[in-house]
Amino acid sequence: MKINFIFISSLALAWAASCLDAPVLEQDPQRPTVDEDPTARPLPGISSTLQLTFDKGDAAFEARFFPSQGLGPLYIRTACASCHAGDGKGPGFVTKMVVLDDDGVAVAAALPFGGTQRPFFQTPATQPLSAPVVDGLVLSTRMGPAVFGRGYVEAVAESELQRVAEEQAARGDGISGRIHRVTYNSKSNPDSTFNNHTEGQAGLVGRFGLKGRIASVDEFVADALQGDIGITSPLRPTELPNPDGALDDAKAGVDVDADFVNTVGTYIRLLEIPRRTFRDQEAGAELFARVDCAVCHVPSLRTDPEYPLAPLADVDAPIFSDLLLHDMGEALSDSFVEGDASGAEWKTPPLIGIRFFDGWLHDNRASTVDEAIEFHASVGSEANAAVDLYHQLSEDERALLVSYVESL
Repeated sequence: MKINFIFISSLALAWAASCLDAPVLEQDPQRPTVDEDPTARPLPGISSTLQLTFDKGDAAFEARFFPSQGLGPLYIRTACASCHAGDGKGPGFVTKMVVLDDDGVAVAAALPFGGTQRPFFQTPATQPLSAPVVDGLVLSTRMGPAVFGRGYVEAVAESELQRVAEEQAARGDGISGRIHRVTYNSKSNPDSTFNNHTEGQAGLVGRFGLKGRIASVDEFVADALQGDIGITSPLRPTELPNPDGALDDAKAGVDVDADFVNTVGTYIRLLEIPRRTFRDQEAGAELFARVDCAVCHVPSLRTDPEYPLAPLADVDAPIFSDLLLHDMGEALSDSFVEGDASGAEWKTPPLIGIRFFDGWLHDNRASTVDEAIEFHASVGSEANAAVDLYHQLSEDERALLVSYVESL
């Protein structure tokens, strides 16, 4: 996260240093404090204890890993913030790969080390994980999703998702999202505050990842540490398969403890949705609903009254998503299957803080919101009728709608 203010909690930095063997930065009293980063605010009214955890997690999110701390043996980036600068999308990205046979079916044996390129390596590895030179290879880009407001996403009541899915199924216009039921692929978290999932537990609601492949924030963190940085934890204690067959890295054993995973997880849960301001709010919202954008990008969903963080329990979550899988058609398909999600299916991305993005859609192919809307239309897309409605708006109405979306 790019920090736009000078003061950082020295206690948070000291904690991060103790975890990562990093030097402690001293505050310079001669330098002025500037405006707070709008993407780095915690939920209002949290306790001093949660504020301390937030500060620790903020520092850990920024911290760069080195080989002596367990980086690798294969990795994509060296820090969480490398893929989620400003807690948003990019500049980091992941290249996915899949090999298809003549019938368009994925050939799993062609990629024995998985479908994610990891272009950097550290001893004992001697080579990166690159795309094989084979027929039928398909490559696609994934931008790192934003992480602010994800506590709201985790807190949304499952009954709300079921309600929205049923309402969409009854529409009869092609829009019909579904909950992505996923399996918990980590070890149980020693801290069961937010869940008590067990390894192999099936039927969970997938909320995180571009195809909704992960159910909880803590597993999202553990998965990213392992898959993107090569950092193992008690939740994900095993190094990923690699061409060298390396079973460990320069730091023997598990690289970080569960407290590190959970502290970063709590930081993400506590990140507030950046404050939204738009002078034509009512008119923009009306247009958003008129062209059926709000059918999938549901402006608000109710959270679970039993969610463990009080500020997020039994409140309206303004996430602008139904968190459901939708078939977006041939043009947006990446042929990459995740869990029960096909190559053309994507979770409706929450429209949170998108005014801070410099590109839209999963691979940043759209340079404007107008382009992103247009890309929703293709053969087989559930959004074709909605794009037609967008085209029926006047030029001024389209401009107002785009400005409204850009303000979220």
